[in-house]
Amino acid sequence: MVTLVGAGPGGCGLLTLAGAEALRQADVVIYDRLVSEDILAMIPPHAVRVDVGKESSHHTVPQDGINALLVQHAQRGGSVVRLKGGDCYLFGRGGEECEYLRAHGVPFRVLPGVTSALAAPAFAGIPVTHRDFCSSVHIITAHAKKNGPLQIDYENLVRLRGTLVFLMGVTALPEVCAGLLAAGLAPDTPAAVVENGARPNQRKAVSSVAGLPGAAREMGLKSPAVIVVGAVCSLSGALDWFTPLPLHGKTVAVTRPRERAGTLAGRLRALGAEVLELPCVEAVLREDQAPLSCALGCSFDWAAFTSPTGVHMAVRALRALGRDLRALYGLRLAAVGPGTAEALTQYGLAADLVPQAADGAHLADALLEVLPDDGAVLLLRGSSGDPALRERLLGADMVVADVPLYDTIPRAADAETLRRRLADGTLPLAAFASASAVRGFAQAAQGCDLSAVRAACIGPQAGQAARAHGFRTVTAKTASIDALIDCILEEFPDATPNDTPAPPARG
Repeated sequence: MVTLVGAGPGGCGLLTLAGAEALRQADVVIYDRLVSEDILAMIPPHAVRVDVGKESSHHTVPQDGINALLVQHAQRGGSVVRLKGGDCYLFGRGGEECEYLRAHGVPFRVLPGVTSALAAPAFAGIPVTHRDFCSSVHIITAHAKKNGPLQIDYENLVRLRGTLVFLMGVTALPEVCAGLLAAGLAPDTPAAVVENGARPNQRKAVSSVAGLPGAAREMGLKSPAVIVVGAVCSLSGALDWFTPLPLHGKTVAVTRPRERAGTLAGRLRALGAEVLELPCVEAVLREDQAPLSCALGCSFDWAAFTSPTGVHMAVRALRALGRDLRALYGLRLAAVGPGTAEALTQYGLAADLVPQAADGAHLADALLEVLPDDGAVLLLRGSSGDPALRERLLGADMVVADVPLYDTIPRAADAETLRRRLADGTLPLAAFASASAVRGFAQAAQGCDLSAVRAACIGPQAGQAARAHGFRTVTAKTASIDALIDCILEEFPDATPNDTPAPPARG
């Protein structure tokens, strides 16, 4: 089975749910150049990746070769995904690929994608239809077949009086505008070019159709870009919601384990950032949970959690023993910081104690204020936990059971992507939630100069590790995602609030 998946115009936020599910189940993924890094990061580790690198006038693998690859991999069995930028059937040669598959007896299905013809204008503040301006939209390819002449009926397009969207036409922009003007389109008709539409590095030029080639040339706009012609382009300034986002055009690497990166990555994307997911650590539940089983048979006053991962791993460890959270009945719960307390609420639990500063020493001090003289504490955490917590409690003659539920191991980040970004200076900031993540990042970037990268750290341990590896560091005021995001915003002084002007008056 071959599944054609439209990857949409940019990041994973515009990939359909059906497309994401197909990727998660893929054994082979054959993808184009314009598929973004965060979508490629969704491909399972076991899946075979085949980069066919299609772009205008240059194909790493020609179309005939792509067709043959689809059949070849499908006949070997497993799930094959053909991942195409935008929508599969809109100027993407998806129809040709499906014809070839049908002719060779290969079953297929097609999952549509969000097309840049609609997404790029929307992200540029341009509604392609508007009852005060037009009632139709027309999508035209401005890329000639085999470098021949453009086959565009300009006179008919002008007569339709709708919004015109030209794809794959930035190199032909002067010819397109000249053709429209020669067909009678008013020279002052609003028009726009949107480069890298719906992506964090989106840029746009808005002008009249007569002045658009010069405006695009002055800005140096290049492919991939969408050309929009019509009165609706006059709304671009007033309805531009994307460019004013505070992190628009900024890149942030998120180094948390992929299963834990979602909240931080999603919120950064919502602020306009390009998020580069580079998981540098992995939390692995220990097979031997005998220490936990033994501890559950003892009496404690408090159970202490030192990270959100520790909370989630405790639930998994209890399940592995055939138990659940009722095993902690009667214990008061301590969380090292707001993020850990929030993780407890996901299971219907509320932290009874959260120290002012999120580290092991302050958690120990807070516990000592509430523990009786012969108090007992159950520490549920990873094997590399901060020793200061246990040592301070033991030093005060408390009973401590330090139960390692999981191991945090370095994971090889996408070293190729990371090194490329470091070399070309397009990775100004990386966010770290642990010292282990810092070490994993440094290992993947071995030999690279990290002094140009600002490390935004959720706590002092991560900050200390980052400085040891040559990062310039800034530490969140509290150990929470909210505080880490505030810290990141402060690192980009040109970040601006999302204030947009009122729409223009219409007669």
